[in-house]
Amino acid sequence: MLGSKGLYGNPSGLIKASQSGGEDGIIWVQFNYRLGALGWLAGPTFQSSGGTANAGLYDQRLAIEWVSKNIHLFGGDPKKITLLGESAGGGSIIHQITAFGGERPVSFQRAIPQSPGFDPVATNFQAENITQQFFKYLGVSSLAEARQKSSAEVILANTIQVGQSFPFGTFTYGPMVDGIIVPALAGTLLNSGRFAKDVSVMSGHNTFESASFTPPYLRTEQDFATWLQRMFPGITKAATDYILNVLYPPVYTGGQPYTNALGRAFVMVNEFVFICNTFYVNKAFNNATYAYEFEIPPGFHGQDIAYTFYNGQGTNVTQGLFADVALQLQGYLMNFAMYGNPNGRGLPNFPQYGPNAIVQGINWNATTQHRDDAANQRCNWWQKGLFA
Repeated sequence: MLGSKGLYGNPSGLIKASQSGGEDGIIWVQFNYRLGALGWLAGPTFQSSGGTANAGLYDQRLAIEWVSKNIHLFGGDPKKITLLGESAGGGSIIHQITAFGGERPVSFQRAIPQSPGFDPVATNFQAENITQQFFKYLGVSSLAEARQKSSAEVILANTIQVGQSFPFGTFTYGPMVDGIIVPALAGTLLNSGRFAKDVSVMSGHNTFESASFTPPYLRTEQDFATWLQRMFPGITKAATDYILNVLYPPVYTGGQPYTNALGRAFVMVNEFVFICNTFYVNKAFNNATYAYEFEIPPGFHGQDIAYTFYNGQGTNVTQGLFADVALQLQGYLMNFAMYGNPNGRGLPNFPQYGPNAIVQGINWNATTQHRDDAANQRCNWWQKGLFA
């Protein structure tokens, strides 16, 4: 719903890392795609009126296919295309892997989804309401009328709608189940084997993704129940009760990964919006993947972007930037892009995810391996889509 391809940094540091062993290195390609209402409208009325749901995914797919067809003209190899994306970009990568339920070939061979995040919008009810709300802000009653409006009017209506997104921490727009390019929730597709299987994956997530996306006002059980009903319209009472009493019980005296109501909400959002997505994709590829956790405190969502796009600006502890860690992460990313394996000269060993769900923990003072926090019963339940 916001941003552009050059917003968060330039790739010069990554290119330098890819050439560190004397190789020619990578060719970096960036592209934009339609955002907000222009890129992510869906729902039965919109689609039956000739609208293309999830147009942003088609934009991405076209760009990837263009690269596959033309990159040889720039000295690139169309059989060694890696997708790298963070947050919505990481979520988009997962949706490209699961596009059309895996029934159409993809034009990339490797994927690095970093902190893939998206709200799991599964119902026609949600998609229809979003479309009708957009039409209301635009002052129209149909897609045909909307197409007669100016770009400025469309952008203004979209801005107003996104600005009034609710519940807290949501943004209205993102991938929505449309029965075509998104035939079901991405986690459900990965769980049922409906995805492109000829892709190698290296996933990453941060320790505290949910800090900026969690409602701070959840206190009582009724607060939590109301919030879940707004996040997942149509959720059954049985599913709500299971989430609140079995998956995330209100137990604050030990035995749970939280000690108060806010911490409980943090864990919920951290899992069903962010880190469970990496678990889904690792599990789908039979754990024959590589996975890391960015652990430099506080580990907020997006904190690792400065490390991915590090360009030699030196260590700055006040900004939470450690140059040696950035070079290490870039080494892992570029080795995987070029060879399908993050390991390389001068880097700490990076094991496969494997049957024990091992992630490479990257911190400011150490690199360690430990079991993935997302490899739990809660993520297994979310993946089944029983809330929709």
